[in-house]
Amino acid sequence: MSDERDTRVETVFSRAAHILERVGLAMSGAIGGTFVAAYLARTNIEALDSIGFIASMILVGVFGFSLGIDIPRQRASDKAPGARHPVPQGDSVELLGATGTFLAAAAALISVYAIVFDAAPQRMWEFAIGCWWLIGVMMQIGAGAIGRLRLNSHTVVPANERLRARP
Repeated sequence: MSDERDTRVETVFSRAAHILERVGLAMSGAIGGTFVAAYLARTNIEALDSIGFIASMILVGVFGFSLGIDIPRQRASDKAPGARHPVPQGDSVELLGATGTFLAAAAALISVYAIVFDAAPQRMWEFAIGCWWLIGVMMQIGAGAIGRLRLNSHTVVPANERLRARP
């Protein structure tokens, strides 16, 4: 009875810690989105100075950082069977998420620098930073979605077996 109660308490604490971590990641994404939006709003381009644009940059950051940083790992049972020698393989979904995190964080860091040191935005950098942020968070969202879909799929059929199954 005591072991069952300890397991339940541990599960509740673990779940609470995971939720707290996800909220913290979402807040980090919101902060990054706020700084990138503030930097781009200084460009005197009317579309980038609207409340809708600023809100969308923040929301994309929230979703990107909460979904794309904590990506479920692929189960060993889901990996391609039949390999005689285990070859270390990188997980492309993890690389996608990590690259997205790097691009988004770089865009946010440059934006903070430009705001704090009152650097005048240059057209080429405005475009690059906006693209880095959007591409980065989209890569995070995509990696998080793929990782969760892969985790939830129970049957994985390798491509070569699908081709053999055709009449």
